[in-house]
Amino acid sequence: MNKHFNSAMSISARSEIIVENIVANAAALRCAVSTGAGGERLIDLGAKVPGGLEAGRLLSEVCLGGFGTVQITSGSGIADWPLGVVVHSSNPVIACLASQYAGWTITDEASGFFALGSGPARALSRVEELFKELDYADHHNRTALVIEGDKAPPAAVATKVAAACGISPSNLTILYAPTGSLAGGVQIASRVLEVSLHKAHALHFPLDKIVDGYGVAPIAPPIPDFVKAMGRTNDAIIYGGRIQLFIRGTDAEAKKLAEELPSSTSSAYGKPFAEIFAEVNGDFYKIDPMLFSPAAVTVSNLDTGSSFHSGKLAPDIVDKSFR
Repeated sequence: MNKHFNSAMSISARSEIIVENIVANAAALRCAVSTGAGGERLIDLGAKVPGGLEAGRLLSEVCLGGFGTVQITSGSGIADWPLGVVVHSSNPVIACLASQYAGWTITDEASGFFALGSGPARALSRVEELFKELDYADHHNRTALVIEGDKAPPAAVATKVAAACGISPSNLTILYAPTGSLAGGVQIASRVLEVSLHKAHALHFPLDKIVDGYGVAPIAPPIPDFVKAMGRTNDAIIYGGRIQLFIRGTDAEAKKLAEELPSSTSSAYGKPFAEIFAEVNGDFYKIDPMLFSPAAVTVSNLDTGSSFHSGKLAPDIVDKSFR
């Protein structure tokens, strides 16, 4: 447990406010709220319901554990695709790595269910290796799990998740939206800051030196085909995303981070993600993980006032992917 923990720092408590807002306005948001067989609350934001951009915006803030804001913008930075998201967090390590990162592998052999879970439930369960490095643990009697998919998990999975979090299934809310839905597209674009934090961690940059951050990415137009939807939503960040991190440290550290963060540092960079995915015969894990980062990066050093830029947007690839 973080020695500085207090209830105001609970991502489950903070995100609960957003979840209840979704529930209270479900009809207007074109979402559906139901109760699963195990007593868990289920919120469909785009599978069997239309959902929408606002549903996706709120879903993204749940993913951030209430420690980040997501706004819809008409200035994505890609001229032909101006609709985008602006993501900001003053607690980016907690918001992005302790909550938003889809790091919890959730499976059920009996039903064949598989999903990657994100959201505040991760910091209650702390089942991932990553939490051994994060100085954060949540404590709350209710929480939420977010799944990118077209169906809710079976009751057996919800029961396992609740047990791992130390709560009853009736105090667990599972929110889900498919990749190719309006809400799903917003939710994935809103990971533009998170992927930069994850790559910074992979590059062994000290997380406690990251103070603040913001990111912008275009929202991919929805498409029913899952592989094409996955391609578009990845391209939105890899070729259309830009971020700025505010750090403390030396200028050498800031410059090195800026140079190593952009997606262009990956050998896989340079073509739409759907093509990259096809080249590895659909094996996601054969793709260079360094590809999953924003296109353009600014790192600003609060200790010196210096800023360093690297990478650039690739509107031609975004346009090819989105059309």
